[in-house]
Amino acid sequence: MMPLASRVALVTGASRGIGAAVARRLAEEGMRLVLVYGSSRQQTELIAEACLAAGAEETAVKQADVRSGGDLRRLQEELEKIGMTPSVIVHCAGTAHYGLLEETEEEIWDDLFRVHLKSAYWLAKLFGPAMRWDRFGRIVHVSSVWGMVGAAGEIAYSAAKGGLNSFTKGLAKEMAPSGVTVNAVAPGAVDTDMLSALSADERQALLAEIPLGRFAEPDEVAELVAFLVSDRANYMTGQVIGLSGGWHI
Repeated sequence: MMPLASRVALVTGASRGIGAAVARRLAEEGMRLVLVYGSSRQQTELIAEACLAAGAEETAVKQADVRSGGDLRRLQEELEKIGMTPSVIVHCAGTAHYGLLEETEEEIWDDLFRVHLKSAYWLAKLFGPAMRWDRFGRIVHVSSVWGMVGAAGEIAYSAAKGGLNSFTKGLAKEMAPSGVTVNAVAPGAVDTDMLSALSADERQALLAEIPLGRFAEPDEVAELVAFLVSDRANYMTGQVIGLSGGWHI
């Protein structure tokens, strides 16, 4: 089997948080990286520089709105032209919304599903055929513990992530005969910008619910992703793996 160092990995949401950590970790494997961002080009270019310093063979910084099938189709065509069609996809792009269901407008609901779920459909539809042809591929979705247990005040987000978990399982069965594995990681509270909306008191209350007594670091999520795309996980597919410090078991 070809080592990871000879393969291309596409990382969405690569400008910050978990996506940036995943990019840096895969760089350590000597991979060629496609770093996809929505609006933060300058920040993503800094991540690309860090990836090269960490050992990436090559980086390409690409803009695409993951909610847009047209944008992702354009991205697929651009990557094919430059010989960087990915055999590894790590879908980290995401956004959140806090509020009661009755306060959640339809536009917000639809947007969360486009960002978290429809984007996964487009990525698999556009890049999956090349993986089938190559008889190798790794797809990892960054989901959430809320997709497994649901959360009051985050029903739309929970539903979108729950849909992503089911999509992961179905896609895994469909792609398995072609040697492509599909898994998801479902972190609990990770110390990223998404927690910035919480007050100090809310953060402390949240920490009190986590048996390990701390938030996850993005690098810890990235380490699990690195395992899932490696040869060590050849026989693992269709799994949604929780990473919550014992918060939800």
